[in-house]
Order: sequence, then structure tokens, then C-alpha cells
Amino acid sequence: MAIEVRAARQFEDVRTLVGPKQRPDANVCWCLSYRVTPKQNLALQGLQRGEFVRQLTAERIPPGVLAYDGDEPVGWAAVHPRSDTSFARSRKIPQVDELPVWSVWCIRVRPGYRGKGISHRLLEGAVEFARSNGAPAIEGYPVDNGGGKVDLTMAYVGTRKLFEDAGFSKAADTDSVINGFPRILMRLDLRAH
Repeated sequence: MAIEVRAARQFEDVRTLVGPKQRPDANVCWCLSYRVTPKQNLALQGLQRGEFVRQLTAERIPPGVLAYDGDEPVGWAAVHPRSDTSFARSRKIPQVDELPVWSVWCIRVRPGYRGKGISHRLLEGAVEFARSNGAPAIEGYPVDNGGGKVDLTMAYVGTRKLFEDAGFSKAADTDSVINGFPRILMRLDLRAH
């Protein structure tokens, strides 16, 4: 399987990964919960959520990257400047310094494609996407699960090992917990040395 990771400019492909499965007007996440303010997240209802994401895919910097197996979208990673996310105002996830870092906060692989290394490719693609858009560093906020099983509905944040495999290092502890596991702040410096 030759996986290619590209900027998320195709709305229908983003919908395949993060949109509703049955009813188009269902209030699913659409990967907006960290992308917009809590107030805006509550205000966007039903079809408005998808329309908002459609607009994001048309922006100069789209809302993330997609993994493709041929023409089939098989994975998603949300990646954007931290300043454009709720992490910029988070009380649970610290800001390490004043560097204008990017955040990667959601990694999803479609059922039937899991266990094939696609999340690794997505994270690599997110790093390259951030680098190509001038990011000095990129952060993620995975669980530090010590090899323990993470519930699939909570696995979107990634694991410490996934981020370590991509060259990230632990930069800070956080006050955030998901699925009983502490989340940590992992960072990768993208500046040329």
C-alpha cells in the first residue's frame, strides 16, 4: 500500500473521514472542537458544521492533511497554527514558550485501514505540511499510555510512542487526561540547525 499524504483541500474527502456517517445533519465533531471557540462549537449545528469545514478547506492553509491509498481517502490529521486553535487559550495544556508553533491534535484512520502504519504516515505528513507553511515547531498532545490499550474513540490524540517514532520529544506535562491516561505535550523543532 503506497500511502500519499496531501493537504486537505477536497471537502468530500474530509467529510469521508470526519463527517457524519448516516445523516448529513447529524451533530458530529467534524474535528472542530479544538479548532473553534467552545461558544462557536456549540453554535454550529447540523449542516452548518460541514459548511464551516467546507470553507476551511478553501482557505490558504486548509484545516489538515489527508492520507490516500490511490484515490481513496483513508486517514485524517488536523494540523494548524496553535494560535488558531483552542489550545492557544487552554488552561490544561501549557504554552511552553512564545514560539508560534503549530498543533496536530487529531489523527484518524478509517476502519479497514487501521494497523497498517497510516497514522505514522499522517503524522509525518502533518509535520511536512507545517514545515512547508513556515512553522518553527510542531506540537502534539498525545496520551502517555505506557503501552496500555487506549479506547478507539479516544485514540485520536495519538500516543507518546507514535510521536516519539516521528522524532518528537516530551516538552511538558499537562493537566489533561483522556481515557484515564495523562496527556503530555510533545514537540518537534522544525528550524534548520
